[in-house]
Amino acid sequence: VMPSAIHITGSTLAGLQPTIGFTHSNLHTMEYGRQDDGNVRIGSLEMLDAKSELNTAIPDRYFDLVIMNPPFTRNTTNEGEYTGEFNAAFAAFGTSDEVQKAMGKRLTRVKRGTCYHGNAGIASAFAALADRKLKPGGILALVLPLSVASGISWQSFRTILDDNYGDLTVLSISANGKDMSFSSDTGIAECLVIARKVRATYAQAPPRARFTSLRQRPAGLAHAIAVAQAIRQGEVDGMRNVEDGPYGGTLLRMGDDATGAMLSAPQAGGASWGNVRLSDYALAQTAHALTQNQLWLPAQLAPLEMPTAQLNELGKLGLHHRDVEGPPPRGPFDISKSDVGPTNTYAAMWNHNSQNETRIVCQPDVQLVVRQGMEEKAAVVYATASCSHLNVEFTFGSQALSVALTDRESIGGSSWPNVIFDQKEFDYIFAIWSNSTLGLVSHWWHSSRQQSSKARMTIRSAESLSVLDFRALTDKQLATAQAIFDDFRDRDLMPAYLADADPNRALLDRRVLCDLLGFDDAVYRGVRRLADKWCAEPSVHGGKKRPASARFAE
Repeated sequence: VMPSAIHITGSTLAGLQPTIGFTHSNLHTMEYGRQDDGNVRIGSLEMLDAKSELNTAIPDRYFDLVIMNPPFTRNTTNEGEYTGEFNAAFAAFGTSDEVQKAMGKRLTRVKRGTCYHGNAGIASAFAALADRKLKPGGILALVLPLSVASGISWQSFRTILDDNYGDLTVLSISANGKDMSFSSDTGIAECLVIARKVRATYAQAPPRARFTSLRQRPAGLAHAIAVAQAIRQGEVDGMRNVEDGPYGGTLLRMGDDATGAMLSAPQAGGASWGNVRLSDYALAQTAHALTQNQLWLPAQLAPLEMPTAQLNELGKLGLHHRDVEGPPPRGPFDISKSDVGPTNTYAAMWNHNSQNETRIVCQPDVQLVVRQGMEEKAAVVYATASCSHLNVEFTFGSQALSVALTDRESIGGSSWPNVIFDQKEFDYIFAIWSNSTLGLVSHWWHSSRQQSSKARMTIRSAESLSVLDFRALTDKQLATAQAIFDDFRDRDLMPAYLADADPNRALLDRRVLCDLLGFDDAVYRGVRRLADKWCAEPSVHGGKKRPASARFAE
């Protein structure tokens, strides 16, 4: 959309082969924003329109290779240079709110039948365009935000890859800060997605994806070429599978140094990719085993049986926060942070305050005020209140709790949606399991690790979070769970990134594993070893220095 970029590209192409003249090129400056004829155009995404004139020059199913590093902006973003914009995805070049709105409507028309999702951002529209322009047998190579690995809004794109592509390779970087992205100007974690457009067949087994996690971003072109050669050699030699048990991935070597690791995993159904941004793939193998009803710990020769289930099989997730306080008529409440106390008629666990969230039992932090004329809807909404609250914006470097309980039923907010169980006993077991090391690892594995030490998930993605299957517990075990909860409700827990050094977290592990589930001391020690590994992950500690007093706890 910038003429200067076309000039630079043309000069670069000419400079690469200065002895070869050309009289024609396929470089196009795309129309963007309000045009002289009154219509709006949305840049390269105009090619999603089958009637676009440019599709004559660049038809669908045309390219052998499509390489893209698309913009990641989302319509709903409220960060960076586009804070406060009406439609941030189309806020370039100073477009007005009115033009942004018209461009958004234009995208809505041309994106029908594609994998574009507004919550995934404009990158998903470019991914749809890349798929449309690539011929069968061609290679797709995209730089995408790491949210592509786990976001529900990216599931349609993952399904396209699973159904229509093979040889899927996903590269990510386990480091923090600027090193966790491949782009030079992106402050979030990224991944490279490379695949061949060959329709998948399931005659024998689902196709497999190859994951590579680098320890740092390649320092330059020569380094990148060497890394690519090492990856290709690793693919030839073979690599470990995520199902093989907690032995780690196949080391990616450059000379005597390991620059990362590789792991193979099944590719099917648009499922999320947990095997990204990891420095120790043994954690991935243990986390994967938990989703398969197995407890398989590092240095443990064979898995043990442990029943797990998806969260939505055990309970129901509460409402989206916009259904509580969104603009009328969607939300029936206003939020008030004043006069919060036990006498409030309507209470909510809404935002984070890490200093007030060190114990499993927390207090609601806001009261809800019923909007005039919406009393009936307020009653319906508040009927979804419960005591269990899931942390969907978990910053491991400062926050202690994966799940918090409130003594009184309350609504869940943007950071703490509530979970509703039919059995009160499930609240207690949900709280102690989720805040044990195994619960923390499961939470981390299931969430997006796009930011340094923050794990995010949506209410919809939380539905498939793997937890202990509470239904498999006996009445005696449920009573034990409540006793453990009563013992821990007033104990302080350290921030999660210090789970390996927290004596109360270690005691919680022992009580859950040994007293509740009946495992022996060897299993407890294996879980504490798992805590050591997990706390060493860059996506957990986020580069935060450990206090001198934080020593390993047994």
